[in-house]
Amino acid sequence: MANERVISFEFPERPGALFRFLTHMQSDWNVSLFHYRNRGADYGRVLVGIDVPPQDNEAFETFLNKLGYAYEEQTDNAAYRLFLGAV
Repeated sequence: MANERVISFEFPERPGALFRFLTHMQSDWNVSLFHYRNRGADYGRVLVGIDVPPQDNEAFETFLNKLGYAYEEQTDNAAYRLFLGAV
């Protein structure tokens, strides 16, 4: 996807964490990838791909910051791109 943003999150392990994520996202952004892993910690590691049109980049940054979950952009990470077959 041309406008895919890949973000790694730490979702808190509590009821409603995924619901909070989904309800704070704009409804016209498409989730292209969702991979969840937990190893008994207080948080789950989540890798998410979201198709975000360039005109929504500012709104997307606001979404990430207001969500309150630790995150790191991985869109340009060569290892992730290789893993996802984008190279």
